[in-house]
Amino acid sequence: MTALIALAVSIGILAVVATWVFLGPLAAFQMQIWQAFIAWACFFHSGGKTDGLTKTVVCMSFGAAIGMAAVMLAGQLGALGALAAPVAVGIGAAVIVLAAHIGLLATIPACVYGFAAVAGLILLKGLAPMAAIVPTIASIVLGAIFGWLSEMLAGKMTKA
Repeated sequence: MTALIALAVSIGILAVVATWVFLGPLAAFQMQIWQAFIAWACFFHSGGKTDGLTKTVVCMSFGAAIGMAAVMLAGQLGALGALAAPVAVGIGAAVIVLAAHIGLLATIPACVYGFAAVAGLILLKGLAPMAAIVPTIASIVLGAIFGWLSEMLAGKMTKA
């Protein structure tokens, strides 16, 4: 089987499993399949293998923490009115870029994905920032693991 077909099969099968797990047993924990799919894609975008897994989990989790802090900061900047959220997001974005000099945090796009994932959960579900961070990071970790599993399974299917 070609590598592309093997990857399509492994991702297709594991997408069924992941969706069932997130919409079923994990639904009560606010874990989100869309966050997991972002992490899954980030795993491949970050080069796959152990390095891609590490970059995805570390950078997306860092970005989620910065995103949570930005939402909390926006609440404290109420005096800025309509500029409170934009200023908080701008500060968060600057922190992400400045943190990129630290080797483990150098994958800026992955950090941004994490920022967006936690902000999305806060905005879509109306969760408090502190209530959104744990399910976001858990979804990121599980999504990255699904990426790693799909790569490993595809590799097994392409071996003679």
